[in-house]
Amino acid sequence: MRVTISGHHVDVTDGLREHISRKLRRVQRHCDSIDHIEFVLVVERAEHKAEANLHLAGADFFASQTLSDMYPAIDSVIEKLDRQVTDHKRKHRTH
Repeated sequence: MRVTISGHHVDVTDGLREHISRKLRRVQRHCDSIDHIEFVLVVERAEHKAEANLHLAGADFFASQTLSDMYPAIDSVIEKLDRQVTDHKRKHRTH
């Protein structure tokens, strides 16, 4: 799985990269066919926004969250992606 992390008006530190990698293990446990994930971290005024595109074979998922702190925004985005991936797997298992 390839992970791309970019920042807009924010430096993507090693701490942010490690936090994202650690949290993504949760999504990887539910799906081993992830092609790549693109993260964009944005800071505008006092708002911290995390966005992510997750690409599977045959499906793409998007999640976004804006909060006052970047780390909880990242956590929320990864939780949303995890929910989308598990729902997708559940739907395909029943068919």
